[in-house]
Amino acid sequence: MAKPSERQPYLALTGKRLLFWITFACSVDMLMFGYDQAVFSGVIVTDNFLELHDLVGPEKTTVLSTLTAIYDIGCFFGAIIAFTLGERLGRKKSIIAGTAIMAIGAIIKTSSFSLEQMFVGRIVLGIGNGINTATAPIWQTETSPPHLRGKLVMFEMMMNIAGFSLCNWINYGLSYAGGAVAWRFPLAFQFVFIIALFATVPWLPESPRWLYHHSKNSEAIDVLARLQDKDTSDPHVVAQQEEIKYSIQYEKDHQIRWRDLFKSKTTEDTKPLRRLLLGAGTQFIQQFEGINIMSYYLPTVLITAVGLSNELARLLTAVNSVTYLILSCVSIPLVEKWGRRGLMLVSTAGQGFAFLVITILLRYGSPPTGNTKAAEASIFFFFFYYIAFGVGMLGIPWLYPTEINSISMRTKGAAVATATNWLTNFVIVEITPIGIQNLGWKFWIVFTVFNTAFMPVIYFFYPETANRTLEDLDEYYRSNPPLIVVGDKDATSSKRPLKYIEREESHVRDAASTAVDATARSKDQMIGSEHHE
Repeated sequence: MAKPSERQPYLALTGKRLLFWITFACSVDMLMFGYDQAVFSGVIVTDNFLELHDLVGPEKTTVLSTLTAIYDIGCFFGAIIAFTLGERLGRKKSIIAGTAIMAIGAIIKTSSFSLEQMFVGRIVLGIGNGINTATAPIWQTETSPPHLRGKLVMFEMMMNIAGFSLCNWINYGLSYAGGAVAWRFPLAFQFVFIIALFATVPWLPESPRWLYHHSKNSEAIDVLARLQDKDTSDPHVVAQQEEIKYSIQYEKDHQIRWRDLFKSKTTEDTKPLRRLLLGAGTQFIQQFEGINIMSYYLPTVLITAVGLSNELARLLTAVNSVTYLILSCVSIPLVEKWGRRGLMLVSTAGQGFAFLVITILLRYGSPPTGNTKAAEASIFFFFFYYIAFGVGMLGIPWLYPTEINSISMRTKGAAVATATNWLTNFVIVEITPIGIQNLGWKFWIVFTVFNTAFMPVIYFFYPETANRTLEDLDEYYRSNPPLIVVGDKDATSSKRPLKYIEREESHVRDAASTAVDATARSKDQMIGSEHHE
């Protein structure tokens, strides 16, 4: 077999250099996602935007919340498109298509002169982002080695916060400019990320697992070897190839139709429905733990609930985004050491505590008649909420669905999870301004309760995926494990179980032995041919 270096696709990059550029492309995608989440929080408190689109006054609160939230409906439909077409197109083509749609949406929004045009732009941009956010984590997961997979996806979510922070500082700086530039420039700035994606994604490799699943075996093993910087006949490459092919074939032999998912009782399948629900569940949990109250409305919350000025609210939102970015870095080294379960539990506990204290402080401090010192003290706990979220629930709901689902269900599972994110995101973004306006401090009780309720769900039902290969997880579910995982150390430990290590070593020895035998037979044939001559 030919060595990867003898052929020159992907700019002749191999190993860590090739993985770097895949990570770069996925990171830019998540950077743009974070920027998009923050950009409208500054737009909707800009006077020129509100006047131009006839959104001035408390009676326009419902229209404004719907305009903000409609983006999430676009993202939801984008995830459905990824669900239906993503598996046919592949990871690369899906991201290119999503980025092209985002470019159209950005043009419509930036040039908007009417409420209807802005609604259309928000929906179109959301469709593109929904496709991309359903696809990029899968591409990263399927091209990364097990010991780096979690760290790289968490790094990408840190880049999501970098985009969020960058946008908040742009919003703050342009608040002094006033006029149309204060909201049109931040919307137009998204083209920096769009151009970067168009410049990198087309020449990078497709996921080897997607290629194997679609019977493109020769291209798949070449990509697999290039990612490992090894020869295609190397025992480690061959062993990994055989594990992937075995998992794919097992899925094909035991697959069930979508309509049969809810009535399947076989113990021979790999529990596709359970895995689908676990992956989508992480996104449901993330949203109902309250993050997008903060991402979309923090300046509004600080102005209305705490009583700050517009400029100070923008400044604190920008400062908070830097704190959020710096402390989200903590999750990168911890995601393999503490595992997905551990970080989700710590993160959820911290968020619940933050909301509890915010509830108490705003109970006694909300303007106009409350104690201003109590209201101002709540600012620290808004910051603390972001810190707790960044440690775990920021990235794991994007990582977990790409790991827990089998290869035949991975695109579908990640798309369902992403669609769940955007649908629940819409609910939160739609109700937040109305809830704050009508319930005041009582609005925060709801999210204190949600965070508390989700902790036992994570503890009892979520198996660990850290330090496992994707094929390890397939084997785990082939064993027909119980629904409650706390009694199985192999299901809860962040270390890779010994049985999987031993299985992999056995496959490598078998591949090496096969290669030696093949070499010996080749030599015998050559010697026999020479004697014959």
